Amino acid sequence: MVDRLTEDIVPYLPHLRAFARMLAQDRTLADDLVQETVVRALSHAHQFQPGTNLKAWLTTILRNAYFTEKRSQGRLTQLDVEVVRDSTTVSGGQEWHLRMRDFEGAFSTLPPVQREALVLVGASGFSYEQAAAMAGCAVGTMKSRVSRARLLLHTLLDGADAAPSHGLEWHRAMHLRDWEHLTAGREPHSATAS
Repeated sequence: MVDRLTEDIVPYLPHLRAFARMLAQDRTLADDLVQETVVRALSHAHQFQPGTNLKAWLTTILRNAYFTEKRSQGRLTQLDVEVVRDSTTVSGGQEWHLRMRDFEGAFSTLPPVQREALVLVGASGFSYEQAAAMAGCAVGTMKSRVSRARLLLHTLLDGADAAPSHGLEWHRAMHLRDWEHLTAGREPHSATAS
């Protein structure tokens, strides 16, 4: 069972690394979390039910390891939004690099539960239901976290003028922009308008 599970875990290592880096915001801690996740998964292989979602199981183990680590370190702190906004300016270089750095700075100011929600739903492609199950919360709570995180990121990146005073068409356009960004480089899906 453990040998088979070891083989099945390997394809998920890139996802686990990316998820850990988004949560931890620290490469070393992220590597430690991935290692801890694999160790826990293999030592608790008897708890995994074949035929269920291994990616979700591993992601849940990683998430729990992250919060356990943060609790033991006692450093669950939030950065002051003004400090981050004032300290991330650089002139020159490619605009994409600057935008990405601005995004990473703004993303790091989000509360951990909102960062987790965005990573699970936005970056990892889990459904709200799957993400809620992994986070141990209600589906509505997950949707709320994602929505609040997106609005806060938008406000942080575009300034106070971008507060959610926009109409339905703006929200639809933002959703379509997010969808195009998330599906870039993937096989086209037959999406229906919701």
